[in-house]
Amino acid sequence: MTAAPEWVDVGAAADILPRSARVVRTTEGDVAVFRTAADTYFAIDNRCPHRGGPLSEGIVHGESVTCPLHNWVISLETGRSLGADEGCVATVPIRVEDGRLYIGLRDSAAAEAA
Repeated sequence: MTAAPEWVDVGAAADILPRSARVVRTTEGDVAVFRTAADTYFAIDNRCPHRGGPLSEGIVHGESVTCPLHNWVISLETGRSLGADEGCVATVPIRVEDGRLYIGLRDSAAAEAA
């Protein structure tokens, strides 16, 4: 049985500009929190499965991000690489409530926006 995640407030949703990201440091690793042009929010591990590039620094297009190092395209929804590349990153539960962003962590880990 999997424990329910602990929801951690990581800041105001409006603080992330459309088509950009913010890094949240947790004891589970860095999480990239993205806002798409359509105002949808996603959270995934901040390391590209190819060479560990910082996905938070990539280009957000649609519901995908392109890694800034080697142009791998990662689905923000599933964490899977798209196209011919194979690999994936973990997705992190996220919700917006009263204008605040919350990510779901497996531990009672502290999180802080970078």
